[in-house]
Amino acid sequence: MSKKSNKTVFYCKECGFESAKWLGQCPSCGSWNSFVEEEKVNTTISNSIGINISTNAIEAKSLSDIEEAKEERILTSISEFDNLLGGGIVRGSLSLIGGAPGIGKSTLLLQIVRALGDKGISVLYVSGEESLNQIKIRANRVGKFSDSVKFISDTNMDAILATVVKTKPEVLIIDSIQTMALNIDDKVPGSITQVRSCTQAIFRICKEYNISAFIVGHITKEGTVAGPKLLEHIVDVVLYFEDDQLKNLRILRCIKNRFGSSDTLAVFEMTGDGLREIKNPSEIFLEGRPSNATGCVVTCIIESGRPILLEVQALVTKSAFGIARRTINGADSNRLNLLIAIVEKRMNIPLYQFDIYVNITGGLKIKDTSIDLAIIMAILSSYKNVALRSDCIYCGEVGLSGEVRGIININLRLKEAIKLGYKKIFLPKTNVDSIDETMLKKYKDIEIKAIEDVMN
Repeated sequence: MSKKSNKTVFYCKECGFESAKWLGQCPSCGSWNSFVEEEKVNTTISNSIGINISTNAIEAKSLSDIEEAKEERILTSISEFDNLLGGGIVRGSLSLIGGAPGIGKSTLLLQIVRALGDKGISVLYVSGEESLNQIKIRANRVGKFSDSVKFISDTNMDAILATVVKTKPEVLIIDSIQTMALNIDDKVPGSITQVRSCTQAIFRICKEYNISAFIVGHITKEGTVAGPKLLEHIVDVVLYFEDDQLKNLRILRCIKNRFGSSDTLAVFEMTGDGLREIKNPSEIFLEGRPSNATGCVVTCIIESGRPILLEVQALVTKSAFGIARRTINGADSNRLNLLIAIVEKRMNIPLYQFDIYVNITGGLKIKDTSIDLAIIMAILSSYKNVALRSDCIYCGEVGLSGEVRGIININLRLKEAIKLGYKKIFLPKTNVDSIDETMLKKYKDIEIKAIEDVMN
C-alpha cells in the first residue's frame, strides 16, 4: 500500500533548482534571493508485502509485440519552420517555444496558425496575456485568417482544457504557460507548481486526443525557460528564439526534438508584416561587406547542420596603455587569446604591443573552431594593413604548434562558397583528399589552397 506525505521544498524561480532548505544563492544558476517555498507531495511504498499483483502489475511487451504507428505530420507552408521540426508538425506532439519579450514568439505562432487555417486545419489559439481585441489588431498585420481558427482569451486552464476536449482542434496554442492556472490549490499563475501541472495536463490532452500543441514560455535572465527544468523534459520539442539587434534577424534554434534532429536552426527577419523566412542566411550575414578593407575575412561555419558564410573582422591598433586589450564579439575570448599567443610564438609577431578587436558579423555566437584560420588572417591583415582578396574563404582549426587541423563537412562548406561566387578557398591540407572530385571537375575555375600550418 502507498502512503502520501506532504513536505515543503524550495525551488529557484530562475532555473527550477530544488533544495530541501532555503538558500541565499542558487548553486545552479547563481541567482540571489530566488528561492520560493512550495509544497511537494511524495508517494512512497510503506509495505511492499500488501501489494496486489493482479491489479497493480503492468504488462511488459517486447518490440515485436508493439504495433508501429505511422508518424503523421502537418506542413505549415513556412518551409524554414517545417525543416526545423524535421518535416512538419507531428500530430500529438507538444512543443515549447521560448525567447525574450517582444522577440517574435506570438507573431510566428500567428503566422503558423494562419497558414494552417488556409489548409482547413482547425486551430484553437489561447492567449492569457492579450484580450481578443488586442489579438485581432496584431493578427491584422499578419493577414486574413480562416474561420477554422478560433481564439480564446483566458487563464483558467480547467476551462481551457474542457473547451479543447469539447471542440477537439487539430492544433492548440497556449500563449503563455506562465499565465495559466489550474484549480488545484491557491497557487498563483506562474508558480513552479502551476507551470509544471499545466504543462503535464496539456501533455496528457495531446497524447490522448492526438492534438499538436505549442506552448510559449517566458525566459529568465540566464536565457532559459522560467520554471522548473522539468518543463523541457516533459515536452517533445524545445525551440529557442535568439535575436540580432543590428539586423532585425531572429534565429529559431531547436535544442530538443524527439521526432528529428535536435541541432537545427531557422533564420527569420522581423518586418512590419511579421517574420520573413531567410532561406539563404549567408547572403544576409555578408550583406554590406566592405570591399578592399583591411582586417576583413570570409569564412564558412557549420551551424546546426547547415553551412553559413560570414565575415570575421579584426582591428589591430597600437596600445595606448601598458596592458593591451583583447576583445571579441561572437566567439570565445579565451580562444582569441590562444590564437594571439600562437601568432606571437610561431610567427614572431609582437602583438603584445597592440590592442586587438575581433567581431563576428551577423550576431551569431560561434563555437565552431573552424574559424581559427579566418581570425588569424583577419588579425594579420589589419596588423600589416594589407587587404586580402575579396573572393577568398579561409577555413581551418589552428593547433598550438601552429598546424592547421582538419574540419568536418568540407564538401558542404565548398558547395556554399561556390554557390555565392567565391573562387579561392584555403583549407587544411588534411581535408584535400576528402573533397568531392566531381564537384571540382564541374567548377574548374575554383582554386583550392591546402594549408599545413600558419607559418607558410
